[in-house]
This record gives sequence, structure tokens and C-alpha cells, in this order.
Amino acid sequence: MHIAILTFDGFNELDSLIAYGMLSRISLLGDANWKVSISSPTARVTSMNGLTIDAHINLKDANKADAVLIGSGMKTREVANDSSILSQLQLNPERQLIAAQCSGTFLLAKLGLIGQTPACTDSSSKPWVQAAGVNILNQAFFAHGNLATAGGCLSAQYISAWMIARLKGLAEAKEALHYFSPVGEKDEYVARALSHLKANLLEQSVAPETSRA
Repeated sequence: MHIAILTFDGFNELDSLIAYGMLSRISLLGDANWKVSISSPTARVTSMNGLTIDAHINLKDANKADAVLIGSGMKTREVANDSSILSQLQLNPERQLIAAQCSGTFLLAKLGLIGQTPACTDSSSKPWVQAAGVNILNQAFFAHGNLATAGGCLSAQYISAWMIARLKGLAEAKEALHYFSPVGEKDEYVARALSHLKANLLEQSVAPETSRA
């Protein structure tokens, strides 16, 4: 399984890197076929707070991933208006899990992937995501079918757990949540996280067809 985390200049470190760390837990446990990549339009990108990281793959490579997570950042609207960037993305929820966090939901809308499905975003992004025609929910996480959105930086845990549960299994998602949760709060933390996912997991008993290109 290959998961691509779309990360652009001005990215929010918490969105991309919490997800990267949590999702990489599966490969650390010995699954050699599990891969998580930072996907960017350039070889290097710099965060909103000045952290520069190297991309593993380009945006076109993300089109072949089994799952794609779109992170947020302070330049999301610039990215959304840059056809040279968006034209590289040919994402397909019929064969991929696709998730977005905070202003990344705006990119989902610009890519024509949300439709009438309600979605989540952060409070700062909400006005202009709504202006794009998206019905925003006042909650941290929502998933329908192979599409998921989350609002708030620390909601990265919900997207990560959802992707692990869909691609690997619920037991593995619980293990990852338990491992990363605060000491003394683990059971409560895991239970709360799973409560956000259960409706979608009951709806989807199997992962989408995976890309092997």
C-alpha cells in the first residue's frame, strides 16, 4: 500500500507530519509493502513556520497511490488557482482513498471531488471553503465512501486512523492510536478517535481497488 501526503509551500507542519508519523507506524511494525510519501510539486517545500523538507515523489506519482491525503497551509488558495499544479492531479475516489484536512478541503472542491457530500475544515478556512459551495459540518471528521475530511490541526489522528483501518485493518488502527496517545489517557483517547470512524467503517467492509501502476 502506498499513501501520498500532498504537501505544498506554506504547509502546516502538523497536518502533514503528524499524519506521516502515524501512518508510518505500519511499516515500522514490519510491513515492507506499506509506504508513506510526501508528495509535492517541487523537490523541496517550506512550511508556514520555515521548516524545509524534501519531497519523496512528485504530484503525478500521487495519482498512482492507493490513498492520498491533502494537507493544508497558508498558500492553499494560491495552489488552488494555479492550473499548472492542479492539472497534475488526477485523483479518483473509485480506486483511491482520498482525504483532506482543513484548507485541503478547498482543494478537494477545486478538483471536483466533493460534490454534494458534506465536509469538514478548520474555522479559519471555513468562509472561503463555503464560498466554493461546500456544505461544512461543525465536527472534526466526516467520511463517506472513500472520501474523508477533517477540521483542525490535531484531527490528523482521525484521518490517519481511518486510512489505516480501511487499508490495513481496525486492529492496526487501534494499535497506532494507542501507541501515539498520551500516557494515562490511552483508552479514552482511542475510544474517542474510533467513535469518529465507526459509521464509515461499518459502511465500508473492504478497501477500494488498489492501483498497481
